[in-house]
Amino acid sequence: MGMAEESSFTTFVVGDRLPWPDDALVADLKGPFDAGAIHHRGSRRECSIRKISSLGVMVEVDMSPALGDQVAVELATGQRPSGRVAWTGRHQLGIRFDDTIDVIALLNRALVSQTRERRTMPRIEVRCGAHLRCGGQLWPATIRNISARGLQLEGDGLPDGGSYVSLFVEGLNIPPGEVVWKRDRLIGIEVFEELSWTSIIPWVRETIRRNAN
Repeated sequence: MGMAEESSFTTFVVGDRLPWPDDALVADLKGPFDAGAIHHRGSRRECSIRKISSLGVMVEVDMSPALGDQVAVELATGQRPSGRVAWTGRHQLGIRFDDTIDVIALLNRALVSQTRERRTMPRIEVRCGAHLRCGGQLWPATIRNISARGLQLEGDGLPDGGSYVSLFVEGLNIPPGEVVWKRDRLIGIEVFEELSWTSIIPWVRETIRRNAN
């Protein structure tokens, strides 16, 4: 499979949150990511977009502007939001946008750019309540991110790796799956059937609407 055909690991962050990394799992995430570019003081440098939200973007780029520097970020949609460098890491920048952008429009663009037969849901970071059933037990948990192939959940005393589980989330039908890793209060679940983007997009829209009210 060529690089162009591989699904992207760019994460779309839902809700009014900055897309800064909040755990080591983000650092472990290898690409490919969506391509973009950073404009800074007359120069243009290509970058990889790791995480993006309505408020900002986290990119991998070979440049080191100073904190507070004004930049513009070129996105695949052709949008070029401006912002300021809010944090720097090793080959990474966090940029806080001057004005909010529409993440749903970006998500739709990411889907439309894929061929119909191979269209899969990108990774979406969202905070949403869920219930997890394993055997006869039920656990409350919080969804941290969701993609076509699985979810990351956070909660106390969640089942160990190798457990078969069922998930219950308001407004979204999730196939059963298996816990494939566990780290502290986090677990990763791989679902037995891919989640379709046609079911996730309306649910994401509704989640944004609910959180805004």
